[in-house]
Amino acid sequence: MDGPHLIYFADPMCSWCYGFSPVIDQIRQAYGDALPVRVVMGGLRPGTDTPMTDEAKASVVGHWNHVHEASGLPFDPAVLDREGFVYDTDPAARAVVVARREGEDVAARYLAAAQRAFYAENRDVTSPEVLGDLAEGFGLDRQAFLTAWASEAAKQETWRDYAMSQNAGVTGFPTLIGGPNDQGVYGVVTRGYASGEQVLAVIRNWIAGIAA
Repeated sequence: MDGPHLIYFADPMCSWCYGFSPVIDQIRQAYGDALPVRVVMGGLRPGTDTPMTDEAKASVVGHWNHVHEASGLPFDPAVLDREGFVYDTDPAARAVVVARREGEDVAARYLAAAQRAFYAENRDVTSPEVLGDLAEGFGLDRQAFLTAWASEAAKQETWRDYAMSQNAGVTGFPTLIGGPNDQGVYGVVTRGYASGEQVLAVIRNWIAGIAA
């Protein structure tokens, strides 16, 4: 991606990323194509294969309550009540990667839709059926999407995202960085959740510095 842009390291099953989704919308509305947002999957819990215990569910719901308090977004913890639910973030992350092939705008909107489906609508985004439904909602061919999603190429592409996140030194989500400046350097906009007002102020100052 040429020119100044943002790189958003996130995960569709990261509750703080869900809380941050309105901020990403604010950035996209404020700057549009003038400041593109590149979406990179961070890899929260990819490959998890153990069903959640009651203790783990209670802990997760506690985190969700904190996100609700900070963001005001709705949560429906009933999604965790499915028998034998496995909190594997890889299927949904891979779906975002496949959606990204249609453009970064589609990736950002699919990511937000997957977050909303999981956290607010009691829909299991580890399920290919649900992921296909979301793709269809964006006008994508459902069967072609799911075929691509199940492919080895998509799996490798998604794990390259995880590697990129690790190589960038990202240790938590959401993380938003901006760049490059005239020296080709990228800088942190936020590590972790921050309000739209805070994030837009950082971006305005960064852009002013580029223009100076």
